[in-house]
Amino acid sequence: MRCTTKGGAIVTTSRLTRLATHLQPHSATTHTNTTAATDQNHNLNSMTPPPPLAAAPWRSLFLSHLASMDPAEFTLSTLRRASSATAGGVGVGGPRDRRSSILAAPVYLPRARTCICRGLWADLPVNPKNDTPLNPSGVWESDLLTFTTDARMDKMEELWEDGLDLDLRSARGTDPGSPTTQKVGEELWEEGLARMKGKTIAEVVKSTGAKLKGSGGGAVVEAVFWARKPGVQWRVRGRAYVLAPDIESSLEGREVMSLLRSRMRRSSPTSSSTGAGAGARAKESEWSFAREITAHFGNLSPLMRGSFRNPPPGRPVALPVEGDGLALGQKVTDVNDPVARANFRVVVIVPDELDQADLSDPEHPRRWIHTYVGGSHGRAQHEWETVEVWP
Repeated sequence: MRCTTKGGAIVTTSRLTRLATHLQPHSATTHTNTTAATDQNHNLNSMTPPPPLAAAPWRSLFLSHLASMDPAEFTLSTLRRASSATAGGVGVGGPRDRRSSILAAPVYLPRARTCICRGLWADLPVNPKNDTPLNPSGVWESDLLTFTTDARMDKMEELWEDGLDLDLRSARGTDPGSPTTQKVGEELWEEGLARMKGKTIAEVVKSTGAKLKGSGGGAVVEAVFWARKPGVQWRVRGRAYVLAPDIESSLEGREVMSLLRSRMRRSSPTSSSTGAGAGARAKESEWSFAREITAHFGNLSPLMRGSFRNPPPGRPVALPVEGDGLALGQKVTDVNDPVARANFRVVVIVPDELDQADLSDPEHPRRWIHTYVGGSHGRAQHEWETVEVWP
């Protein structure tokens, strides 16, 4: 496929018979192989496909636009699975609709919030005030976006692929002739899953809470950037993965590492394990996900680090604060502060599609769709398609 550069964007010259907008599913599932779970020296290279060889065609322009934004804000949109109590008028029958079929699909509500982009994964922006041990430079790079968040935030459960809903349903159906009387579809759906797993609802809720404290995720998200100076809007669509302190010690964490590694590439041919010297191979073996997470924490200001020692987000102010040392306005200088680090998370967005709209010229706006095809439909491994569309 031949590409030409025009107007700051990459435009394909081959005929495209379709515009692929499919988000490829990537989920961090749970396995019970105890042998793998205890293997702390797991070789990631043996379980992942060959890393992509070339940067995404949009990467350089996107990074230049990101550099023009101060701060690099974006709107992160997610889906939250609604309980019957919070769904309200959403649904076929409005507020009075109590769907009693076990086949009824759960209701999802849109959620959006402003976040700060922390650069691309494995390519941490330089901060001279960050004195934490950093990974060796020039080893890995990627096209994966990052942001940081607090594990106690509401959006955490929205970042898991199965749309976890921790509420116990209280609404009841009213049809006396229905075998599902006093239960709504969502509740029956959850209870059915619990029975299949041999667990009670309380056990499911408990295990869900524990799951959200670790690495995982995989939910679909969209990140919208408005680069005001160049006049370009970027809409990044893909899946989000949460990197927790257990990233290298848990099976779920290693699954996330494997998935992210499959979309990372070596920075230069000299860092490849083939034909490289012992020094390059040593740098590659020294690079770790855990150190990169710590470096992200170190890149934050002491006051921003202290926000991870705030009282639990969303908890009523009138209630007592549970937990020692939780208060507003703290400054954290220790990058290994146990309380702050327990709540700190790095989230990586794996993009499958980018929607680029250049609105700098009101009389001639332009728009491109960049789609990751990943070796499907006869394309090369890790290839992107770009097509210009009407704005």
